[in-house]
Amino acid sequence: MNPYILAILLFGLGLGTTITFASSHWLLAWMGLEMNTLAIIPLMAQHHHPRAVEATTKYFLTQATAAAMLLFASVTNAWLSGQWDIQQMTHPLPITIITLALALKIGLAPVHAWLPEVLQGLDLTVGLILSTWQKLAPFALILQINPTNSTILIILGLTSTLIGGWGGLNQTQLRKILAYSSIAHLGWMILVLQFSPSLTLLTLLTYFVMTFSTFLVFKLNKATTINTLATSWTKAPLLTSLTPLILLSLGGLPPLTGFMPKWLILQELAKQDLALTATVAALSALLSLYFYLRLSYAMTLTMSPNNLSGTTPWRLSSTQLTLPLAISTTMAICLLPLTPAVTALLAP
Repeated sequence: MNPYILAILLFGLGLGTTITFASSHWLLAWMGLEMNTLAIIPLMAQHHHPRAVEATTKYFLTQATAAAMLLFASVTNAWLSGQWDIQQMTHPLPITIITLALALKIGLAPVHAWLPEVLQGLDLTVGLILSTWQKLAPFALILQINPTNSTILIILGLTSTLIGGWGGLNQTQLRKILAYSSIAHLGWMILVLQFSPSLTLLTLLTYFVMTFSTFLVFKLNKATTINTLATSWTKAPLLTSLTPLILLSLGGLPPLTGFMPKWLILQELAKQDLALTATVAALSALLSLYFYLRLSYAMTLTMSPNNLSGTTPWRLSSTQLTLPLAISTTMAICLLPLTPAVTALLAP
């Protein structure tokens, strides 16, 4: 892609998110979300491959539906209450519709079906943008409206953690596994949103770091299926020995970074007398842990297949920058000791 066009599109992505962040009026927030969608579509379709075009079309249709729902709900809210301010949502009907529209935008279960399909059709770089940056603007709006309907949030959160765990069990495609991992993590964030918004934000940031690291590892190995991970030993032995730690961090095992948000969320849910919800969420994390362990096993404990299609690719030195990978990997593994400082910051 022409670097000037790429720069304009990335600028559009940044501008759309910033407009949504800065807006207190529903029309401006909607406009920011639309700019975001329109800026990423050429990036998604840049490889003129049928799968990429199909993924782009699916993404466009779901995002347009969510944006239409959002606009409809904000107009309804203006009609019922006479104002457009995001933080002054009072009527339960527009709040519920907007919560569902934003859930569709970020891919929460049960409106998640587009996310694995779309991510599977994209290359890893655009997939990374879709899994991280594109979640920011809708999350800013969810945090601002502070939904009062607690039941719908807990239902969305629990179905997301369960479907995110179950859906990934049978997958062999890495991008689909990462999509289900994304759904499960978003479920954890939504569960605790009404009790501690700052904790939701912390979970979002740690998820970004771990996902960034995972995508960069797969990109370095040019891996898109579990089987191709087996050849990574010969390409980057040190990175291959560190990758299971990143994956287990995504799964939420101590003493890795990913344990911190899960631990704090379970603690918060227990404080709110939601022991059953916390138990279901913790058990659903075991489902996710299974497929992270499966990836770790494929990377570190299996030999690459020696048939013709699986022969080890030519060892060309990678042109990818390794500094972002090094920083994100270190953060994905080593940040758990900062928990006391984080809890002190989160305390009201």
